[in-house]
Amino acid sequence: MDSTRFELINLREIDPTILIDAAYARADTFVGFTVYPVNELFLMKPAAERLARAQRRLQALGLGLKCWDAYRPLSLQKILWKHVLDERYIANPATGSRHNRGCAVDVTLVDREGHELPMPTPYLEFSERAHRDWHSLPPGTARNRQTLEDAMVAEGFIPLPEEWWHFDAPEWERYPVLDINPYGKDYRI
Repeated sequence: MDSTRFELINLREIDPTILIDAAYARADTFVGFTVYPVNELFLMKPAAERLARAQRRLQALGLGLKCWDAYRPLSLQKILWKHVLDERYIANPATGSRHNRGCAVDVTLVDREGHELPMPTPYLEFSERAHRDWHSLPPGTARNRQTLEDAMVAEGFIPLPEEWWHFDAPEWERYPVLDINPYGKDYRI
């Protein structure tokens, strides 16, 4: 497959004000080891542009985005699937995920200083409390979840019902599942 047909954009280049905290660039996730070699994340250009517009919406409210994951190589999807065999939370690598297409992001809200605002669960808590229809929340937490969703939906993102942090770009079907390396020649999973 000719990966040059697909324009994965480094999120720092599209909008340097979006905080990047690439979860899989750390060893403290459920996989237990570092996968990404650097704290950088990528999206297909149309999805990245949508994310930058959502960031501008939130900045007008004195808020911003922190992004934990975006494009995810299929080889990483296979590793995640071995740890969480539940298609509500991890897409089966046999069909691939929208992350594998560079059209999904995992994000949260931050204040002007970059501090995360209270949300229903920690990132990557795969439980019903992470579902968008979970309503046993303090009012401020429910408001934060809704503010995030409103900003993302206003830019065309589609929320995943089972994860408050996950949003899909509507153009995801235009892109195939990819297992390309956006990090440079020394990166291997």
